[in-house]
Amino acid sequence: MAEPKENEFLDDIEEAEAEEYAQSLDDLADEAVELDELRAERDQMKDRWMRALADAENSRKRGERARREAEQYGGSKLARDMLPVFDNMKRAVESITEEQKASSAALIEGLELTMRELLNTFSKHGIDMVSPEVGDKFDPKMHEAMFEAPLPGTKAGEIIQISAEGFMLHDRLLRPAKVGVSSNPG
Repeated sequence: MAEPKENEFLDDIEEAEAEEYAQSLDDLADEAVELDELRAERDQMKDRWMRALADAENSRKRGERARREAEQYGGSKLARDMLPVFDNMKRAVESITEEQKASSAALIEGLELTMRELLNTFSKHGIDMVSPEVGDKFDPKMHEAMFEAPLPGTKAGEIIQISAEGFMLHDRLLRPAKVGVSSNPG
């Protein structure tokens, strides 16, 4: 009879070991679930960090582009407002007669110097003149047609008269050249 008691003791040990083994499996499963949750949280944080980093880089590039554009084109309103001054100065210089040049040489020279200085200032700030020639092809991106007229000896779409020069600020059109265009049929 002593043996059955010993066997009972062995059964208890086996049950205890089985319970302990089951408990350790549960602990491992809990740790695996927790580890998976931590990995998912880490991946989510990494994704958010990468997006924030990309957003910061995009903001930096946008700011740099805005700064560059402000530097190049910030004075476009003033430049556009100065174009009528150029037009008036040009008309004044072109209307000078030889008689006036002789009698008011100093005044005329001052006007011409002022005109050259205005053009130099335009050039220094990236404002270039668009000067089409009679006979050039009309380009709606650079020219504004003020009128159309049939002129013998010309083709349709050719410039027949220049009313006013156009101006570019770097690569943007400030004012198109104002021209007359031939409307002769082919």
